[in-house]
Amino acid sequence: MAKPFFRLQKFLRRTQFLLFFLTAAYLMTGSLLLLQRARVALPQGPRAPSPLQTLPVAAVALGVGLLDSRALHDARVSPELLLGVDVLRNPLARARPGPRWLRSRNSELRQLRRRWFHHFMTDPPGPAMVLEAPPRPVPHSRGTYVGCFSDGGRDRTLKGAVFYDLRKMTVPHCQDACAERSYVYAGLEAGAECYCGNRLPAMSVRPEECDHECKGEKGSVCGAVGRLSVYRVDELQLGSRKRRTATYRGCFRLPENITHAFPDSLTQANVTVETCSGFCSQKEFPLAVLRGWKCYCAYPTPQFSLRDAMDSSLCSQDPEAQRLADYCEVYQTPVQDTRCTDRRFLPNKSKVFVALSSFPGAGNTWARHLIEHATGFYTGSYYFDGTLYNKGFKGEKDHWRSRRTICVKTHESGRREIEMFDSAILLIRNPYRSLVAEFNRKCAGHLGYAADRNWKSKEWPDFVNSYSSWWSSHVLDWLKYGKRLLVVHYEELRRSLVPTLREMVAFLNASVSEERLLCVENNKEGSFRRRGRRPHDPEPFTPEMKDLINGYIRTVDKALRDHNWTGLPREYVPR
Repeated sequence: MAKPFFRLQKFLRRTQFLLFFLTAAYLMTGSLLLLQRARVALPQGPRAPSPLQTLPVAAVALGVGLLDSRALHDARVSPELLLGVDVLRNPLARARPGPRWLRSRNSELRQLRRRWFHHFMTDPPGPAMVLEAPPRPVPHSRGTYVGCFSDGGRDRTLKGAVFYDLRKMTVPHCQDACAERSYVYAGLEAGAECYCGNRLPAMSVRPEECDHECKGEKGSVCGAVGRLSVYRVDELQLGSRKRRTATYRGCFRLPENITHAFPDSLTQANVTVETCSGFCSQKEFPLAVLRGWKCYCAYPTPQFSLRDAMDSSLCSQDPEAQRLADYCEVYQTPVQDTRCTDRRFLPNKSKVFVALSSFPGAGNTWARHLIEHATGFYTGSYYFDGTLYNKGFKGEKDHWRSRRTICVKTHESGRREIEMFDSAILLIRNPYRSLVAEFNRKCAGHLGYAADRNWKSKEWPDFVNSYSSWWSSHVLDWLKYGKRLLVVHYEELRRSLVPTLREMVAFLNASVSEERLLCVENNKEGSFRRRGRRPHDPEPFTPEMKDLINGYIRTVDKALRDHNWTGLPREYVPR
């Protein structure tokens, strides 16, 4: 019995060795073939890794079905990476017929998270390129290259209009943006950032220190880290965008102490609005004040807050009579009020994890703009949106759980997602307005309007049926599972901006001066307000849609009162 067993054991050992040898030979042969193919296919320079090669092992395992999404979440893989491989798991997902919003809400939120990640993976920006020979300034018809300067931190000289573009920044793009607001200088930093101002930075550095190419224009200088390539902006050519002009703010009573309230002035016979606005714009003041032949430049202050406008007829007298009166005309100049434009990440990680939660289309981005300018700290986002980042929301690029931002934007609902946050500002907007705003964004982007064909198609009623219930469940979930809430109504924020914003800032445990709040009020619109004439827009809601939405309004109003909050504003009341 022992002899046959010994022979069997010997045979198995030989088989095991043979299998090991064959496996090793197979792997070596495959590696050699791959190397040979790569040698034939690759050009002389190194090839950038493909999106799939840049994914970690866990993400690839999810793509082929070895791990489920919950396991990957437990492994602390970021949501944008998790959703970037969602396409790998189901390559037919994009071929689904019908409008996108007929999918589940979770799928919709995954699409929001995927947008920036897909945008990033298709053309990874990579580290800033340092060339062996620094690029020379390319002459542009709209401006003249001045030099390379050091300008950064909270006391930077060029701090007027600011925007970013990680993919398409060009020198003319930045020059146009600065000239449109009547600035003299345009400065580009780190290949993708644009700053405007009317004074040159004090510290000039060697030209070689500005060695970054513009992201969207090869051969052009766009500064470096902490370095600005500065161009002087000439008059825009015919056919280009027009410069912004002064905007009439109203007729106001003069402050008691004119010298203190108006830091600069100009006396000139037959002074015009254009002359006064140009003078104050050059001095980088946001307000131009006219009283007779006198022009004053000012900021909104507690002594001159622009809240109590008078009858315009009081300022419509002849210049000599107006000079003796106690009233003045106020105009908004094209330049930006820069007293509240400095923003940064929190110096230390926040101990309280705060959400800025809202239904899509409820004004979350606008609220972020107000909070950032009031507190001086960036806000984060559960999603990655390159368009928002390019408009100055630097927190978009930061991971949402980094705790380096003062609060985090989210449209999520559900117990698990809500309980991740310690507290939340719950922003609520009239569902009729929210649904229209979100439908416009889906069809035409952040600043566009949906076309008539979108409103008349089956997409609109499907959208209303799906999203109106989400508007209700979003509020109900946060009332039920939120640990500490501040309920803010969008309409109240627009009506009483300073008092409501002061309450929001206090909830975030931040301090803010009254002058900074007035600066925010002066810059309240931000970069994401839909401008231009709205296309023909008949009443988009049918009687059936109104009955559905009105039922959700009653449900949310009752839930707010049951949780000791004020009910919905009167304009929410069913039409």
